[in-house]
Amino acid sequence: MREEEKIFAGRMFNNRDPELVQLKHKAHELCRRFNAMDESDPARQPLIREFIGGAGQKYYMQGPIQFNYGCHTFLGENFFANFNFTVMDDARIYIGDNAAFGPNVSLMATNHPLISGERFGLDENGNTAMAEYAEEIHIGSNVWLAANVVVIGGVTIGDDVVVGAGSVVTKDIPAGYLAYGCPCRAVRPIGPQDSKKDLILADDSEHFDFASRRG
Repeated sequence: MREEEKIFAGRMFNNRDPELVQLKHKAHELCRRFNAMDESDPARQPLIREFIGGAGQKYYMQGPIQFNYGCHTFLGENFFANFNFTVMDDARIYIGDNAAFGPNVSLMATNHPLISGERFGLDENGNTAMAEYAEEIHIGSNVWLAANVVVIGGVTIGDDVVVGAGSVVTKDIPAGYLAYGCPCRAVRPIGPQDSKKDLILADDSEHFDFASRRG
């Protein structure tokens, strides 16, 4: 079984396997190029398509960004990520439509054994390598992850969820909930009481009418 196949099968894998190193190097180099470019350069955003697993027609990443593999991440339509978006996508990561991520959001679809003696391996040359395993992350549509949120592997976040700043998401969050904390927990459903329509000026009503236009 190839090392990448071991990842997707939920088995321990060698992260220094040459094939994996090559995949990661491609993403790392393209991230480096992306981060070095001016944010207004029209060639900047298209670089993401050179390493990402899949993306909708429209997306925007402010940068800097860092993807571990990139090819294991799949973005829906109209994706947005603010500064310092970090993605450890050893396992696959799926993100729905209209997702918005604040500064310093990290998706951590990777892990290591807790027992120290299990955390390292040896290759045929006697070199040490970290033992690693990984679980997928699933994030629904219309999700907002606020600043400094960390999502751990194995987590599913439902549609229409808001995760408060600084949260560490270690367990699933059901659709339609406000969640926050460290560890993060679903606090309450989001409802009409959370509307901020009263803050919209009449002249801006059409601009902020996204909900009705998306159907």
